[in-house]
Amino acid sequence: MSTTLPADRPGPHSRRLGLVAVIATFGGLLFGYDTGVVNGALEPMKSDLGMSAVVEGFVVSILVFGAAVGALVGGRLSDRWGRRHNILLLALVFMVGTLGCVLAPSWPVLALFRFVLGLAVGGASATVPVYLSEISPFEKRGSLVTRNEVMIVSGQFAAFVINAVIFRIWGEHDSVWRFMLLVAVLPAFALFFGMLRMPESPRWLIAQGREADALAVLQQVRTPERAEAEIAEVRHLSEEEAQSQTGGWSDLGVPWIRRLVLVGIGLGVFQQFTGINSIMYYGTQLLTDSGFSADGAIVANTLNGLFSVLGITVGILIMNKVDRRTMLLAGFSLTTFFHLLVGLSALLLPDTWGGKPWMILVFVVLFVFSMQGTIGPLVWLLLSEIFPLKIRSFAVGVCVFCLWIANAVVALGFPPVVEALGIAPTFFVFAALGLAALVFIHRTVPETRGRTLEEFEEEFRREHGGVGVGGRR
Repeated sequence: MSTTLPADRPGPHSRRLGLVAVIATFGGLLFGYDTGVVNGALEPMKSDLGMSAVVEGFVVSILVFGAAVGALVGGRLSDRWGRRHNILLLALVFMVGTLGCVLAPSWPVLALFRFVLGLAVGGASATVPVYLSEISPFEKRGSLVTRNEVMIVSGQFAAFVINAVIFRIWGEHDSVWRFMLLVAVLPAFALFFGMLRMPESPRWLIAQGREADALAVLQQVRTPERAEAEIAEVRHLSEEEAQSQTGGWSDLGVPWIRRLVLVGIGLGVFQQFTGINSIMYYGTQLLTDSGFSADGAIVANTLNGLFSVLGITVGILIMNKVDRRTMLLAGFSLTTFFHLLVGLSALLLPDTWGGKPWMILVFVVLFVFSMQGTIGPLVWLLLSEIFPLKIRSFAVGVCVFCLWIANAVVALGFPPVVEALGIAPTFFVFAALGLAALVFIHRTVPETRGRTLEEFEEEFRREHGGVGVGGRR
């Protein structure tokens, strides 16, 4: 089925939709803050809790492994109980995890609650983009879903700035890191109490047979005629799928669904293999290795956070005007180019030249800007768009699980690889992975811009085997 929906004209419903997006993306803000706060909290945390280097790596990385589990479990819970319900649950987990970390008397307790925080981070990364994509009109889906990525990078940047401010005020206290972590409880409260007044995903409601409730939600965030037309389209697809939907692992036996899941996994893994989180986690260390003084590296590293925000701002402005595939190919071309320039600068410029660290900084910042303006938000957007309705959260959970595992590989492997090989070979490896990503995208990634979620699903199913969910034609 393919329909021409009435235009989504501005009105009071537009403001309601904007409020929904703001509240839901507090989950992204928490995602960003909780992954970025350790950057400044780590040194006082190590001193206060007597952490060795091995323990330090364990405490930092356990959040990433928790996020992998949270993405997988969160996707299943979201399909079963609803997107809104899952976000409310995640807000409570964020609160428990944050307070547990703040009050931790020892590093094992801290590690336990860092894992709990990871569950919430992973669950949010799998649920919030799906919720936004399902409640958004297709014309605005790109910019609204991308707001979550804006909040993620804003949360990371806020963590860098808040850490610096708190350290200047209370830096002499051994427990200063606890104040840094405590800040995260505020957006967790905002997420929980805000979502109490937000609607459920209309597409999830249709999947549960609650058509009247779904129409009521659409009437809050669409014009009346658009709501009626859109509910008819979603109902049509839901009726097609109703006979044999399992929403789980057995659906991966359907060729076209398995193909989409593999595309999603590839997107998630290649996004992380750009090395973006090696910069977010270890940017100060990288700049020190490049030739900056310790103090200079800390200041210079804030540019990575700033240009993350600037990049995503540019991305959101053009997201609905350029095809997804075009932006992805351009993004990986740019990041691969800047990887090469970082590597060549580290390899060819003499260490005695005072401009060398600044040259590397410029190319790293341009890499971060290019990544966050294209690949970063586009991967999350595509993951929220490409899967069939009834297994959308489950499939996103599987893909985000793989994304987080790739994140963990980069996070754990970057410091020893740089130490063993140096900056230049490390960034040449990233460049090679970028070339592989370009081939993958060109050959496998479908275009989704300008189509409703239902139109894309039907077209892709028809083009790749014509077999529906559960194995029927």
